[in-house]
Amino acid sequence: MANTYHQMYIQTVFAVKYRDAVIDKSWRAELMSVIGNLINETGCKTILVNGVEDHVHCFFGLKPNKSVSEVMQSAKAKSSKWVNETGILQHRFEWQEGFGAFSYSRWDVDMIYNYVLGQEAHHADNTFRTEYLQLLKEFEVEYDEDYVLGELI
Repeated sequence: MANTYHQMYIQTVFAVKYRDAVIDKSWRAELMSVIGNLINETGCKTILVNGVEDHVHCFFGLKPNKSVSEVMQSAKAKSSKWVNETGILQHRFEWQEGFGAFSYSRWDVDMIYNYVLGQEAHHADNTFRTEYLQLLKEFEVEYDEDYVLGELI
């Protein structure tokens, strides 16, 4: 076959180191835009990036020549560098190590888009821990509850 045809939708979730609630509304939208642009720079297609004070959800189309780890390493490293270079915070900003990654079919795109879009309302009633453990359970990802979130180093 001469061409590569693909359709892979990924949602990733990652938190601020130690789950510090430092992503303020005053600059949150700009950070989400930066992360979306960084995902696009990898050749992938950002659908939506959104989050709250302590974590971010990225929903994007993955290119077959990229790994999710490559995309996240670039987006997380460069976005934390952006936060630190802007001087928005009085202290050094870092993301947790690792991330959660979940794949979806094209039939799920609207549902996941709305889920990521509604993060602020969703977290009025749910903690990050509850949400993350629910995703792991829904996708039948094996984990040890004592260690899955740890201190989010």
